[in-house]
Amino acid sequence: MDSIKSHEEPIFPTMSSSFSGQASAGTFLPVSRSLPLTFNNDAADSGSVSEAGDTGDRSLQRRHSTGATLPPLNTASVTKSPLPTEFLLSPEANKLGKEEEPVFPKSLEYISCLAHLAVFGILGAVTRYMLQKLFGPTVAQVTSDGSILYLDLPANMVGSFLMGWFGVVFKADIARVSEFLAIGISTGYLGSLTTFSGWNQKMLDLSADGEWLYAVLGFLFGLFLAAYSIILGVETAKGFRWLLRRRASSEEKKDSCLKGNTYKRHIVFMILMLALLMAFLIVSATELVKEFDKGTSKAQLWLGCLVAAPGVWIRWFLARLNGRGLGKDGQYLRWVPFGTVIANVAAASVMAALATLKKSVETTTCNTVASGIQFGLLGCLSTVSTFMAEFNAMRESDYPWRAYAYASFTIAVSFAMGTILYSAPVG
Repeated sequence: MDSIKSHEEPIFPTMSSSFSGQASAGTFLPVSRSLPLTFNNDAADSGSVSEAGDTGDRSLQRRHSTGATLPPLNTASVTKSPLPTEFLLSPEANKLGKEEEPVFPKSLEYISCLAHLAVFGILGAVTRYMLQKLFGPTVAQVTSDGSILYLDLPANMVGSFLMGWFGVVFKADIARVSEFLAIGISTGYLGSLTTFSGWNQKMLDLSADGEWLYAVLGFLFGLFLAAYSIILGVETAKGFRWLLRRRASSEEKKDSCLKGNTYKRHIVFMILMLALLMAFLIVSATELVKEFDKGTSKAQLWLGCLVAAPGVWIRWFLARLNGRGLGKDGQYLRWVPFGTVIANVAAASVMAALATLKKSVETTTCNTVASGIQFGLLGCLSTVSTFMAEFNAMRESDYPWRAYAYASFTIAVSFAMGTILYSAPVG
């Protein structure tokens, strides 16, 4: 686990939290390794690995629960930041950092989280659509529906690569600027940029056409490329971190106005995200009205943008199950991220059911509505980037076989459920 912990050592030192009397900024981060921690047993270690991608709203609940504390820090494993705190904060900022600020209410924390998730989720879905068009049959002609190079493969690779940067290596640093921004980027944008259900559906289409070998190869090839994309992302991000540390250690002392997690900043960003969300929804609804009767891919895109937010929210809430395990005390299978498994399998199953519906009800309206839900709601509910973050954490743990067991189980169950639903008759 040492190799995993080293990814999360922040460049910047821990700054004073705006939530006076509560945990520091790193506590809020929905990743168990936002700070290097010491675990006393294998169960805790297994739970930590399964929380590599997300823990949903459990971080908010811990912040407001009575007596909730972090496990003790392993001071031996903490690398000293190359930038001392006094160099990052101006004298005025240092003085302000010692003053108590208003506590951000739990209700506003949820509103801010949901707004960030929705805005970044819509942006992730739009980026996925653009990558489909760029690498698809109409432009670059790299991906297609009838190939193991499925349409969402570029998005899954790009999202997994960026997850290595902003969801593993630099996530703790982003959280020191804004915890909500860290959630928005990793869970919202990267989680929605990638889609497990779309990947599963394309392999179902191949198998339905009798191309079983291509379907199996599509899963293996897709898993291989996504896994190595996040590895490449982690390694390049670690190299960039090293350059930042080297540069920081050679620079002279200078003041900076950098100051993370202020109460006013939370309010401003929450209002900004709510305004952006309203703007996105209004634009999407307006464009959908124009394109709906045409039954074009743009109509599916705008409908997908309207229903993208609920998919991200459901996935975020399901992530609270990651690391919980089974049994009365959660002592069994704590290494399995059940929240991610449920999100991916459920999304893949519903997508297969909608595909069956489209085949049975061959109308423009049905195709537009079903495809929009598939692209937006189900595409954002399922995720490959979080799936790969968990896979990579397990692969680097003391039990690397768990990574392959987890991936195999998720793929096998999703494909089996999809096959049953895809072949079911519709009256």
